[in-house]
Amino acid sequence: MTRALTRRRFIRISAAAAGLGALSTGHPARAEVAPVTWRGTMLGAVATMEIHDEDRSRAERLISLACAEARRLERLFSLYLNDSTLVALNRTGVLIDPAAEMVDLLATSQHYSTLTGGLFDVTVQPLWDLYASHFARDDADPAGPAAAEIQTALARIGSSRLSISRDRIVMPKGMTVTLNGIAQGYVSDKVVDLLRAHGISRSLVDMGEPRAIGARPDGLPWEIGIADPDIVGRTKTVLPIVDRAVSTSGGYGCQFDSRARFNHLFDPRSGGCAHRYRSVTTVSRSATAADALSTAFSLMPEDEIRSLLPHVDIDRVHLIDGAGRSVELSA
Repeated sequence: MTRALTRRRFIRISAAAAGLGALSTGHPARAEVAPVTWRGTMLGAVATMEIHDEDRSRAERLISLACAEARRLERLFSLYLNDSTLVALNRTGVLIDPAAEMVDLLATSQHYSTLTGGLFDVTVQPLWDLYASHFARDDADPAGPAAAEIQTALARIGSSRLSISRDRIVMPKGMTVTLNGIAQGYVSDKVVDLLRAHGISRSLVDMGEPRAIGARPDGLPWEIGIADPDIVGRTKTVLPIVDRAVSTSGGYGCQFDSRARFNHLFDPRSGGCAHRYRSVTTVSRSATAADALSTAFSLMPEDEIRSLLPHVDIDRVHLIDGAGRSVELSA
């Protein structure tokens, strides 16, 4: 198991254990046919599908079809599969005749980087590598990596330097890409598109980021829990969701040191880590947007988030600040 896989599984398993995901409690569905469910891992994250359809055999076929599509995309975007397209890009710095989805996702990532003034950046992997290797040493300085080491890593960061076209993707020597902050949402969206194309109108998909198709079979909203950052296993807030996606980012998901001074939410400007909020949750029609912007918003003051909301596909933002207080922002 690679260190990156451990990172993403820890984030997602911790969140699931703490209540991030569809809550099974609530009103019973009136549908006579039980849903067909699937549970596994995708891109290193806990993944689930719950498909509601009167034809159970059709629902089972759609589960298989959706899993096959998600696995195909995983082989493009994964940092954890040695033969993935992303690993090949990081190894060689170039992809010739790349898959359309890789072009689309990297171009979308650049779009969110521009919208957020560079705070969302898929080229922050050198910072992850630096912090992980630093704190893996027995004699690690508890103050973190040296300033010179951080500056060296920052010199390899900047998604605007990625050259993306339909015939090739090229990046500068030493640059490495991680799609962990956007790919789970993107795969959820693609699976939802597939299910909708086959007539599914009420289901729940979570390929690392949950997205609801319509309402529950009984007509009520799905319920998505936001984890309490301080107490594992406790839900801080429950969100009613209809035809929307939800994503939560929080530094508590992966901390490099025992004092929780350093986490996986990196600031591409300074090389430091996010501490402004305990967690940031976004609600959107798009799991891709929710995924990317929950990460970027973790680095933004509240007024900047408010000013950006009219320009992005985000309906609501739920912040848990450093004191544990909840704040809701609406577009």
